[in-house]
Amino acid sequence: MTHLLDEVRRALVMAAGMFWQTGWSLVLGFAVSDLLQAIVPADQMRRALGRAGPREIAIATLAGAASSSCSYASAAIMRTLFKKGASFVASIAFLFASTNLVLELGIILYLLLGWQFMLAEWVGGLVLIAVLSLLVKATLPAGLADEARHHEEQGGGHEHMSMTVEGGTWRERLRSPDTPVRVAQNFAMDWRMLWKDLAAGFLIGGFLTVFVPDSVWQGLFLTHASPWVRLPVDALIGPIVAMLTFVCSIGNVPLAAVLWGGGASFGGVVAFLFADLIVLPLLDIYRRYYGWRMAIYMGAVFYTAMALAALVVDLGFTAVGIVPHATGGIEARVSHFAINYTFWLNLVALALAIWLFVLNRRHPMDHGHHHAGGCDAHG
Repeated sequence: MTHLLDEVRRALVMAAGMFWQTGWSLVLGFAVSDLLQAIVPADQMRRALGRAGPREIAIATLAGAASSSCSYASAAIMRTLFKKGASFVASIAFLFASTNLVLELGIILYLLLGWQFMLAEWVGGLVLIAVLSLLVKATLPAGLADEARHHEEQGGGHEHMSMTVEGGTWRERLRSPDTPVRVAQNFAMDWRMLWKDLAAGFLIGGFLTVFVPDSVWQGLFLTHASPWVRLPVDALIGPIVAMLTFVCSIGNVPLAAVLWGGGASFGGVVAFLFADLIVLPLLDIYRRYYGWRMAIYMGAVFYTAMALAALVVDLGFTAVGIVPHATGGIEARVSHFAINYTFWLNLVALALAIWLFVLNRRHPMDHGHHHAGGCDAHG
């Protein structure tokens, strides 16, 4: 019993260490994202995304990269864009950009896994959107998009309402005294939606590190197989592991660090990171939003694109010689607490978060009159 309690303590320290190493970047990333949401009205995005051409896909990608990284919120925003006239291709470009190309995700990957994974996520995110666009244009059944657009939704998903400052240019909205309030409201809303996923990710990552031997991951990801076998198989396995963890968005990163330290291949970990949009709860949300046929199609085409993009990234990084070497020892690296730059960054981030939460508490979001107050409803 004493040994078990010691192992549980190690797992909890590991989870706390992961949060300690990344907490400041979460606050920074959300604050930047929420500022951009406050000064860029969603109506403008919807009007710009009606077609499925390269220009619309590029606009959707840029808008997604500046938006929320919460997978559930991104899925709700995609629903609003799509059901109000955006093309399906542009809508999913937004969806994948908002969960793969955002600032805070890249910073956390850099802190826990290194610059190569940060670069792989951003480069791979663009590859993933390009592959998805081609796949959808080639395979989307006739009439399915219209059927999904007019599907009568069942139940509720994760709602998302983004507060946007009204009127003027983006520079005028940036200087508006209402902007800090809108940022605070968006910030509080994002944390309410995401904290459970983050907590689950850190806790599962901590417990997997302690209780699952590296040999399990090495066997699952075919560590000792030929590269010609291992590379495609790991790209196919990574998304399946992600689907079964139920953890999405940034909560996937601690688990990715565990897989990498345990012996998973570079491409397998990248595929795992891409797969936050096909966890089982999200697939059920797609069913409610768009119906069974579209949910099955989205799951299949997303999975295929994720595996293909991870394969391309692995081959590309291998060709230029920048695939990192697994170092192991993640527990020692993330559970080390000291008064260093991380300590001071976390203090600054904590002060910023407290200020935003207090500001939101003083100016709570008016759900009943959000249109009059300049709120763009996503959900």
